[in-house]
Amino acid sequence: MPMRSWRAGAAALAVVWGGAVAAPYEFPAWKTPRQIERACAASLAESRDAVRRLEGLDPGPGLLAALDDLTILQEDVAGPVALLSAVHPAKALRDAAQACERRLQDFAAAFLQNARVHAALRATDPADDIDRRFRKDQLDAFEDAGVALPPAGRAKARRIARDLARLEQDFERRIAEDHRRLAFTEAELDGVPRAVWASAPKDGQGRYRLGLDAPTYQPVVEHATNRGTRERMWRAGLTQGGDANLRTLAEIARLRREQARLLGFASYDDLVLRRRMAHDEATVAAFLASVQDAVARREVADLAVLKSAFDGGTVQRWDVAFLSEQVRRERHDVAQEQFRQHFPPEASLDFVFALAGRLFGVRFEAQPRKLWHADARAFTVSDTDGTHLGTLFVDLYPRADKYNHAAVWSLNNGATRTGRTAASALVVNFNRQGLNLDELETLLHEFGHALHGLLSKTRYASQGGTNVQFDFVEAPSQMFEDWAYDPRVIALFQEVCATCPPVPDGLLARAFEAREFGKGIGQARQRLFASYDQALYGREPAEPMDLWRRMESATPLGHVEGSQFPAGFAHIAGAYAAGYYGYLWSLVLAEDLRTAFVSDRLSADTGSRYRREVLSQGGQVDANELMRRFLGRPTNNEAFFRALSRP
Repeated sequence: MPMRSWRAGAAALAVVWGGAVAAPYEFPAWKTPRQIERACAASLAESRDAVRRLEGLDPGPGLLAALDDLTILQEDVAGPVALLSAVHPAKALRDAAQACERRLQDFAAAFLQNARVHAALRATDPADDIDRRFRKDQLDAFEDAGVALPPAGRAKARRIARDLARLEQDFERRIAEDHRRLAFTEAELDGVPRAVWASAPKDGQGRYRLGLDAPTYQPVVEHATNRGTRERMWRAGLTQGGDANLRTLAEIARLRREQARLLGFASYDDLVLRRRMAHDEATVAAFLASVQDAVARREVADLAVLKSAFDGGTVQRWDVAFLSEQVRRERHDVAQEQFRQHFPPEASLDFVFALAGRLFGVRFEAQPRKLWHADARAFTVSDTDGTHLGTLFVDLYPRADKYNHAAVWSLNNGATRTGRTAASALVVNFNRQGLNLDELETLLHEFGHALHGLLSKTRYASQGGTNVQFDFVEAPSQMFEDWAYDPRVIALFQEVCATCPPVPDGLLARAFEAREFGKGIGQARQRLFASYDQALYGREPAEPMDLWRRMESATPLGHVEGSQFPAGFAHIAGAYAAGYYGYLWSLVLAEDLRTAFVSDRLSADTGSRYRREVLSQGGQVDANELMRRFLGRPTNNEAFFRALSRP
């Protein structure tokens, strides 16, 4: 799932102008909305002072450092408020955090139209390749904000940015605050693990009331033998956000089209892609077509297997997860639920920490901190020599009004020029009874994002961690997913959890084989999502639901009337707009990165080289160059298509 960060446009207080060395990260102790409001107001005042100092600087290396210092100022409030707006249990604090986000975004939109600073930046002669790339990144940000537009155009660009920020928040809030519960009898929940529903509240008729959080939703659609139960749960999940979010998405698409044309581009795709590895719409379209060619026959074959396993008539979308699980169980004697006893949540966290220690020589130590919720925990991260590297916050379990998927928030990015260290927050929604193998993959994926930030050693904070070309950002996280299927890796559980029963011999190999079934369906679905995203933000205006209905109807399973998938597709309402293809593009890179570890996924030598050549470089080196340095050759797509063709 996504890597989240504070949006361009926040400001803060904690770091002294000029780049003071930062102490280990302390999450702000805001307890009331008023405290957030005061911190936000003070932050904006400090940032305005910083801009006045910037305006007085001559072109040169001092200007580059001062721009990065402003980023550091921005992070210290922007990072925490972005996280709190998604995870804090109190609505008043979430609302205050979102209000602060909007004020900080307004500040950034105005600053990035500062012609005086922009002119000085253009006149600055970079000292080396890192400065050159940093200068280009900064110039790109100014240009994308409309610095070159006439006054009326700049005002319009700021209005669009302000409206988009508000609409994106509204879209995500409606999903997070969907408190619907569906009532089922015990008989209707046949096949669903008892731990999922036994403690759920009951209605007046004694039926169990189940919510739409991932640890509840997924087991129901995967395991309920009652087809009506699966359908009801599936339909509820596919209407999150509802008509209101469909209207919001239409307005977001309209504003992004207006933004692109204001800046001289035919579409939002054109505006965004020129900064990415893919460069343009034609390249993305050709890439997605090549994926479709590779998976089309496999998707049809997968569906044929499901149909042969189903005696209830036509296979519908709410049957796919259930039938896939049945096929895996019958063919490979593997069921996702059997892994929960092996992977308790806390032990799973200790496991990924031990894995990072083995590969990268780092240690994670729990720290007693009072955070936004009792479930949230803090860990300091240090190198083998004891050097402090950063701080990781972890929020493992679902609750009402919390962000309901899995993601990592970047709170701080490190900077070698100041001694500043990184801080990230890993947010998931796991079953307290334990993780299944899919969820362990998710944990490894998100932990890959966190490591990208924590192990970054960039000169400038603005280029730290996941501040990379956007279609590279998912590569380090997706690469890490395969570690869940290596018996030598999973054996680390016994080092951190004496009471965890070992995974039986052969089970992981069977699970890996089982995972291959359904890959045609899964990757075809990802290709559809990416193509929809490109079409929504392409040159021809389209109403979001009409476009989705037309595109999904062309797939083998067709479209289910009444479902509203785009209303819950938060990725493309936010930072992944015109960029969802990056999941597949990054998977090409991830598969290539894995080839270096194929003989030993616990190799400290390979891990050290990967840390040095890829993770530590953040965005200060072009992604293609990072791949070349680590692999010793230019990257290619051979491993990706080989994996897609694996029987």
